Amino acid sequence: MDAQSRVKLDDGNAIPWLGLGVWQASPRETYAAVRKAIEIGYHHIDTAMIYGNEADVGRAVRESGVPREQLFVTTKLWNSDHGYEQAKRALDTSLKTLGLDYVDLYLIHWPEQKRLASWRALIDARASGKCRSIGVSNFTVAHLDELAKKSDVVPAVNQVEMHPFLFQRDLVARCERAKIRVEAYSPLTRGRRLDHPTIAAVAKKLGRTPAQILIRWGIQHGFVVLPKSVHEARIRENANVFDFEIPADEMTRLDALD
Repeated sequence: MDAQSRVKLDDGNAIPWLGLGVWQASPRETYAAVRKAIEIGYHHIDTAMIYGNEADVGRAVRESGVPREQLFVTTKLWNSDHGYEQAKRALDTSLKTLGLDYVDLYLIHWPEQKRLASWRALIDARASGKCRSIGVSNFTVAHLDELAKKSDVVPAVNQVEMHPFLFQRDLVARCERAKIRVEAYSPLTRGRRLDHPTIAAVAKKLGRTPAQILIRWGIQHGFVVLPKSVHEARIRENANVFDFEIPADEMTRLDALD
C-alpha cells in the first residue's frame, strides 16, 4: 500500500485511503500544498465551498500533470445552500469554481433542516454525472437512521471527526452495518494531543512520529484519513504510514484514550 492505495466504496467506486485536507488553508497555501501533495503521491484532495479555496484546489489539480481520472476530489454542500434546487445550484457553482467537470465525492457538510431535500438533489446530481459518489458529513446515528427511512440510496461515506480521543464506536458500528465508509477529519487532533504521553510512547516504540501513529490508527480501523498540512515536510511525513503496522496491544491502548 501507498498514498495512492484505494478502498472500494459500496457504490462501486474506489477512494484513496489517504487524503489531503485543506480546511483553514489560505488560497495561496492551498495551491502550493495541493501541488506538492500530488507531487509526493497523494491522489485525494478534500475541500468544501465554505473553505474558500475550491478555485485553488481546482487549479492545482488541473496544473498537476496527473490525469484527472487518477485524482479524487471531494467538496461539500454548505448549510446556507440546503434544499433541492439550492443544492443543485450549489454543486454547479462549486464545479465552476473548481474548474472541473465533476467531483468524485459530494457531501452534505452538516445535517441542516432541509437535508432530505438536499439528499434528493445529490442523488440526481450523481445520476447526471456531476459527482461520482455522494455522502454526508457530521451525521449522527439518528441522522443516518432518518435518512435510511426516507431514501433507498445509502451514503457512500460519512465524514466525521475521528481519532483516539474521539473514537465514536456507536457511529462506526452503524456505518459498518450499512457499508458506509467512515472518513476521519482532524485525525491529528488539530495538533492538540500530539504530545500526549501515550501517543508519544507508541511513536517512540515503533520509531515513528506522533502524527504517523494517529493516521495509522485510523487506517487500521478502516477509516479514510484526511490529515491537513500546508508544510511540505509534514505532508510527506503524513503520507509515510503504509510501511508499518501498530500492534494489536498498542491499538487497544490507543483505543482506550477515547
